[in-house]
Amino acid sequence: MSTAISPTAYNYKVVRQFAIMTVVWGILGMGLGVFIASQLVWPELNLGLEWTTFGRLRPLHTNLVIFAFGGCALFATSYYVVQRTCQTRLISDILASFTFWGWQAVIVGALITLPLGYTTTKEYAELEWPLAILLAIVWVVYGIVFFGTITKRKTKHIYVGNWFYGAFIIVTAMLHIVNHASLPVTFFKSYSAYAGATDAMIQWWYGHNAVGFFLTTGFLGMMYYFVPKQAERPIYSYRLSIVHFWALITLYIWAGPHHLHYTALPDWAQSLGMAMSIILLAPSWGGMINGMMTLSGAWHKLRTDPILRFLVVSLAFYGMSTFEGPMMAIKTVNSLSHYTDWTIGHVHAGALGWVAMISIGALYHMIPRLYGQKAMFSTSLINTHFWLATIGTVLYIASMWVNGITQGLMWRAINDDGTLTYSFVEALQASHPGFIVRAIGGAFFASGMLFMAYNVFRTVRASNPVEAEAATKIAVVGAH
Repeated sequence: MSTAISPTAYNYKVVRQFAIMTVVWGILGMGLGVFIASQLVWPELNLGLEWTTFGRLRPLHTNLVIFAFGGCALFATSYYVVQRTCQTRLISDILASFTFWGWQAVIVGALITLPLGYTTTKEYAELEWPLAILLAIVWVVYGIVFFGTITKRKTKHIYVGNWFYGAFIIVTAMLHIVNHASLPVTFFKSYSAYAGATDAMIQWWYGHNAVGFFLTTGFLGMMYYFVPKQAERPIYSYRLSIVHFWALITLYIWAGPHHLHYTALPDWAQSLGMAMSIILLAPSWGGMINGMMTLSGAWHKLRTDPILRFLVVSLAFYGMSTFEGPMMAIKTVNSLSHYTDWTIGHVHAGALGWVAMISIGALYHMIPRLYGQKAMFSTSLINTHFWLATIGTVLYIASMWVNGITQGLMWRAINDDGTLTYSFVEALQASHPGFIVRAIGGAFFASGMLFMAYNVFRTVRASNPVEAEAATKIAVVGAH
């Protein structure tokens, strides 16, 4: 039964800040991605400088897209969702503000240090120890704000989206702190606390779960709020969402060793990672089906609502990449796919198709509400953005699939006398057309972000500051 709740002033200021910076970092991170993709087509774009080589800029691209774009999207949506579903204001405006400025400081630190070559060399964990410590502090404060808000909720129930956000916050803290354990030598140089195969195992326990928790579990929290909201339908099966949650967090943490097939890692650990990766298909698809089935009776809305289209297509890419991942974890498939562009295509099926698209859909849903507007400035611009993003993602993934399988087959082709049939340079030449298509696909996707930036700018400019502030003081009716 619905009950009227007294008017509640939510803290939308920090949500607005993170939402705007999601767009800004998205443009910079994806623009840099197009630039380094172009360097593989035209090596002259390395510019003959050490700071602008592919090797220096590639980790900056991954950090900007994952932690700057993806991170800001997660902060913005989690702060928005936890307030709306708990019907209470964030527990501390000061701590929430600290998470915003602290997070931007970490990203600016990455922008400065990575092109200069200061790196731990660990995938997705490149930031040296001073920045890693700052990141950990910001993250712990984020946890205090999020869980503190849940403790003072006005609703009895904790909505399932918050369970996903909560798990992502806790596990990301654990992964980051354990993997970054190191011995500082200078202010910009440290050595890992672990050695050899142990270091590799801990790194890929972190690396795969950065994907599993930062880039999956957190965004599933987003999915469980914004898909039902935009579709104006209840989630298809709340029971399935709970099963999905517990199965996902139980299994995902074990999947890391599939990055270390045919290495010095003990064979039993490799096999365990493979088995857990295959089992992981079930909860992943359970979540995807739950999101898709939420549109039962609302499929016609896709014809007129490009925001819903973003959210639904992101689920399709989530389903595809979480099928592809377990298949690539099988040792025999992995022997062909690993170290090739197929892996790059798989990562971007998740990064562009799932993470970016659901973030973009969530932002388009939130921004008018954050600024006291009825809708975004232009629906046709959202539609244009949708098609650029979709076409760009398909071009990217398809080109990397073709490249990856070509590379895998060429690398392991041998002559009768046991010598390699092809040189590495010949495999590189065969990959060149795919590099061109990948750069074009990336350019499509990044250009869509420019349309988004203009649309957001016009929406924000049209808002009345008084009306925007009034949007935070809402009489919330009914409980979730």
